[in-house]
Formats: sequence, structure tokens, C-alpha cells
Amino acid sequence: MPLSRKPLSLAVSLALSAMWAHAAAQEASPDTPLMTVIVVGSQPADVDLNSVTLDADALLPMRAATSDTAALLRDIPGVSVTGAGGVSSLPSIRGLADDRLRIKVDGMDLIAACPNHMNPALSYIDPTRVDSIKVYAGITPVSVGGDSIGGTILVESAKPLFAKPGEGVLTQGEFGAFYRSNGDAMGANLSATLAGENLSVTYTGSTAQSDNYTAGDDFKTTTATGRPGHTLPLDEVGSTAYKSINHALGFALRNDGHVFDLKLAHQKVPYENFPNQRMDMTDNTSNQVNLGYTGDYQWGTLKARVYHETTEHEMDFGDDKRFWYGSASNSPVPGTPCSPLGPSCAAGMPMDTEGKTTGMSVNAELPLSARDTLRVGTEFQAYRLDDWWTASGAMMWPGTFLNINDGQRDRYAVFGEWEAKINPQWTSLLGLRHETVRMDAGDVTGYKTALATAPMPGMDVGSQIADAAAFNALDRDTTDRNWDLTALARYEPNTTHAYEIGVAQKTRSPNLYERYTWSSWTMAAVMNNFVGDGNGYVGNLDLEPEVARTLSFAADWHDAGKKSWGVRVAPYYTHVQDYIDATCNTASCPDDQFNVLKYVNQSARLLGVDLSGHFLAARSAAYGDFTVRGVVNYTRGENRDTGDKLYNIMPLNAKLALTQKRGRLTNTLEGQFVAAKNDVSDIRNEIETAGYSLFNLRSSYEWKQVRLDVGIDNLFDKGYALPLGGAYVGQGTTMSINGVPWGIAVPGPGRSFYAGLNVKF
Repeated sequence: MPLSRKPLSLAVSLALSAMWAHAAAQEASPDTPLMTVIVVGSQPADVDLNSVTLDADALLPMRAATSDTAALLRDIPGVSVTGAGGVSSLPSIRGLADDRLRIKVDGMDLIAACPNHMNPALSYIDPTRVDSIKVYAGITPVSVGGDSIGGTILVESAKPLFAKPGEGVLTQGEFGAFYRSNGDAMGANLSATLAGENLSVTYTGSTAQSDNYTAGDDFKTTTATGRPGHTLPLDEVGSTAYKSINHALGFALRNDGHVFDLKLAHQKVPYENFPNQRMDMTDNTSNQVNLGYTGDYQWGTLKARVYHETTEHEMDFGDDKRFWYGSASNSPVPGTPCSPLGPSCAAGMPMDTEGKTTGMSVNAELPLSARDTLRVGTEFQAYRLDDWWTASGAMMWPGTFLNINDGQRDRYAVFGEWEAKINPQWTSLLGLRHETVRMDAGDVTGYKTALATAPMPGMDVGSQIADAAAFNALDRDTTDRNWDLTALARYEPNTTHAYEIGVAQKTRSPNLYERYTWSSWTMAAVMNNFVGDGNGYVGNLDLEPEVARTLSFAADWHDAGKKSWGVRVAPYYTHVQDYIDATCNTASCPDDQFNVLKYVNQSARLLGVDLSGHFLAARSAAYGDFTVRGVVNYTRGENRDTGDKLYNIMPLNAKLALTQKRGRLTNTLEGQFVAAKNDVSDIRNEIETAGYSLFNLRSSYEWKQVRLDVGIDNLFDKGYALPLGGAYVGQGTTMSINGVPWGIAVPGPGRSFYAGLNVKF
């Protein structure tokens, strides 16, 4: 599609030419006064050009525009967002997503407890509660890595506040609210702190909800209908509504360089629908206890943390996915409750999951000398999972389908890391990490345990019985011993240049769903899918851990003060041994339809480059400062065994933003340019998407204690498909593997006006 690539090519050309032209001009006139500009919220860390930190000031403008914490990462080089529910998108770093990333929230490693990964780690913290995000997109130090082959994302809520000596009692708080027109989304948040010099107590709460959103102009979704009398408008994207409620209570105690913090969190999601899954979340209740300690000693710093999280997760068909068996003549009157034993209707397909995660970490940082710093630590995590589906309707009765029974996944890790400032120009980092991962699961059964009890051929009772018997006869206890190694060198010859090169080996063991889902029955297999492609998946007990070996380079050119302009380029190459991909689980997998696949180990490679930059375009006493930011990302992923493309790789994309800042007023015009996605996974029958260009307007104004954010997303109401949104199965007879039309990608949201107000007190 040539037309779809022109805006992208033009944008990239303009961005690069402008960046380099300005860089050359600065060397000719070094004394020209310029404003401070920071790439995507902050400068890279001193040790690692491949890490980016977003602080509270950088996050503030994004909070009114989204209720999805993963969406806060969308402007970071190398990062894209994989579509899911309205508060549960999955970040992808250089083509690796979900469990292939290390994601920590307030020091906790949280695990999705759902066969569709509807409750990933970042869904457990609302954007209004996030105070900082640090992303390692390149070589990840072993002290923040482990059990992952992609990057690392560290999300932190606000640090505890204490009163100054002699100040008495400190009281402060904040209230906020937002509204977004597309989907009639609205929400509110509240925080309040009461603190003395040594004791601090903070409460934070938030709620957000939205109806189904509408697609852009002239973008028609599908003519599929749900239950009788429930036909969606063609521009409405089914199964995109959600509601989320979050509460957190924090305590902190400090004394002579020692700080203890205790966080208690509760989340309730009454419903969250998923346009690329055959099920919807009908309830998710999570409780967290998180206790931490930080102590400063003469020999260094000691940090320790212990946490426990429980999740009770329920799925079923939402309204957009309810359907009736039989002909129209014997379907009940619209609105009539479904009888569980009725011959022509299914009351639903209830699916329940319980997850429990207990973790502990202890690490120390020891400055050995002015040159050398040593970091050592140990981590432990115990994860328990039960996933069962209660019988519903005559076709499933009388048994309960045990998808994963008594699933166990325990991790034991130790690491050591040595950082050396060899001289003012050179810094090195060497790290070694070992993890033992033990996994097991109990016996399973299907809905039916005898052929005579099957009322309908669609139940495929024979395969349920045979698959369960074969699974139960196998030894399911496995132990993986995994090694990570990182070697990183940074060279900064002068105040305007910095270079970094690194190599790493990273290892990830399969998750419980990749190893222990056992049924090849179509109806069960399509419910085990956390990639949103509409296919069904069967686990594999013989899976080996993924081992990724990465070579990464980064170069940064900037002005001497690192404030006025900068250009950063970061190419990378990753080879993955035993990459967990998929193969056909039956004799053949026809094109242009959904199929049942099986997880297998194969070989893969990913390569690409991230480019970003910023510069001052103009300065005026009357109109303020005008700055330009640009980000370009390119990733290519290939299965080396089959020649197939890897699934859900973001195509070439770029963002350009022109920002005006005058006093307390900030205005931004942003353009997003995405090329057509033609390199797709054949085995998954991945859907191609066309290229597109989107434009957004954002404005904010700050008073002393009040901040107002307004904006328009998708300014011209462009109709487009999400490149990483997966297959649209958001309405209709989703229980059948081909009950919804194949070949429809999830449409992106159309124009949305939004406004957010925050008041500090």
C-alpha cells in the first residue's frame, strides 16, 4: 500500500534532517540560549543508555487520556502496546511481550492468573497512582532481570512523605476526575496523606469505567450479532467496556536511615470485556500485602521485600458474546433468562481461576571503592494456580473441567553484579544470575468422563477422556536451571557524545499455561489463548526454557549540558534458542480460518533499531518555546526453523510532536505514523493491517494547586485497525472456533474528546 507509507517516510525524513541540521548549527553557535528539553520525560540513566525513566511530571499529561497503565509507555523508544481490555493492555519491548518481560510493581513480581492473561501485572495499578516508570529496553542488568528474555519495566507508586523537623503534622492530598467522549468513559481518583517526622499514612483510591468505544469514520466492524435483539451498530467495537475500582493504604516508619513500608491494596473489576478474546472478565478481585525495608549502613545499602497477592478471577460471555443454540424459531424471547438445561440455549461458560503469589527479595549494594560497586541479592517466588470451568447447560453437565489443577511454579534466584568506573570516560557492568524454576501440576478431568453422558457431538467427549488420561499418565514435575549473563560497557569521550555496547544471555522458563494446558478439544483450546489471535492452544510438557542472546548498541549525541538537543540511535540483534512458538495440532491448519495450535520450541531472531531525538525549533517572548520530539521504531522477527514471521511484531512506526510551552500553559500537536503490517505469522493466520496516520491535540494549564488537561485523540476520526490488536472476536457465537468471521482485525478507537482536572489540597 504505497499511500500508507508516504506519511511515514516524509515524517522520518523531516525529523532526521531537522535534528541533524540543528545539531550542526549548535556546534557553530554554542552560546545560543535554549530551553531544557528532555526525551520522553527524562534523560537516560548514567549507566545505561537503554533505560528510560518517566517521572511524575512526565506522567501527568497522560493520565486523563487513558485508564490503562501500559499505555503510559507508548512514547518510549522500542516500546509498543498490545491490545487487550480497556485496563489490561500488554507492553511489548522490541517484539517481546507479556511473560517474556520482567514487570515489577512496587517491587512485586505479579503473574497473570487467567488462561487469556486478562489480569497482567500492570493492570493492578491505576495510572493515577503511578509515580515513576523505568524501562530497560536494551541490555538489562541481572539485578533487575530474571526469568525473562525481553526488557524490564519497574513501576513505582509515590514514595512515603514525612514531615520536616519541627513542622508538626503534615497533611496533604489530591482529587482528580476525567471524562472521555468515546465510550462515555469517566473516572475519579483521591489520595490523602497524614504524616509526622517518623510515621506516614497514605490512602489512594480510584475508579474508572467505559462503555464500548466506537471506531473511526467509515470503519465498519462486522455484521455478527450476539443474543437475539442485541445487534451492535457497525461502528461500535464490541466487548470493549470495562469498570475498575482500586484502593491502597500505605504505612511507612523511618528511624536513623532505616525505612519500613507496608502497602495494602485491593482491586475489584466488576467487568472488563475483551474484543480479541472469546471470553470476558466478569469479575476480578485482588488483594496485596507488600512489606519493604531499606537501610543505610556504613558498608552500603540493604533492601528487602516480602509480598503476598491473591487473585480470584471469573470469566464468562458478556452481553456482546451471549448466543443461543438452535434455530430462530425456538429461541426464547429477547431478554428472557437462559435455562441451564434448555435445549436451545447456553447460559454461558463460567470459568474460574485462583492465583496466589508469595515472594521475597533481599539485595545489597556495596561500594567497594570510588571505582567499584558490588550488588548481590537473592529472590524467591512461589506461585499457585487453579483453573476450573463449572458445567453450564445440558451439553456440559455434569462434571467440572479442570484446565489446570494445583499448578505450581517456584523460582529461586541468586545474582552478583559488578559495576566499575574505570576512568571518567569508561564504565563497565558485569553480572551473573542463576535461577532454579520448579513446576508441577495435578491430575485433570474434562466435563464428561464417559461417552454415554454426551448429549451433543460438539462436546467431543472422546478427546476429553483420551487427552486427560494421557496427561495424567505423564510425569509433570520439571526443574529448569537457568543462567543469565550481562556484560556492558559505556564510553563517554566528551560532554557531547556517549556510546554503549552490551551482550547478554537471558533465560525464561515456560509459564503454567504453556506447559500444562492439555485438551485438544476445540472449545477448550480456544479458551486458552493469551495472544488474542482467535486460535486455540494446547500446552506441551516437553517445552524447554527460552534462551535469548542479545547484542545491543546505543549512541547518544547531545549538547554539552544535555538540555537543548539530542539524538539517540540504538540498533540491536537477538537470537532466541528454544523460542516458544506454535505449530499445527492437527493434520493441517487451513488458511483464512482459526485453528488449534500447539506450543513448541523453535529458533527465532529479532533485529531492529530505535531512533529518538528532540530539539528547540523556536523561541519567542510572546509565544514561548517550541520544541520538536521524534521517535522511530523498527523491529523484524523471524522463526529461523520455518522461515515464518513472529506473531504480533509492530511494523515500522514513528511519532512526531510539536510542543509549545509558555509559562504554565503547554500545547502539543502529535502525529503518529504506522506502516502497513504485511509481515505476519502464517501458522497463526495473522491478519494484515493497513498503514495509517493519526493526529492528537493536547493542552494543559497549571495553577498553584489545580491542573487542567484537555485534548482530542484521533483528531480527524481516522478509521484504522490496531496492528497489535489481534483478531476481532468481540461479538457473536464465540464458543465455536469459527463462530465469528475470520479476517477482521480489532478496530482502533475513533475521535475522543477528553478533559481531566486535578486539585491538590
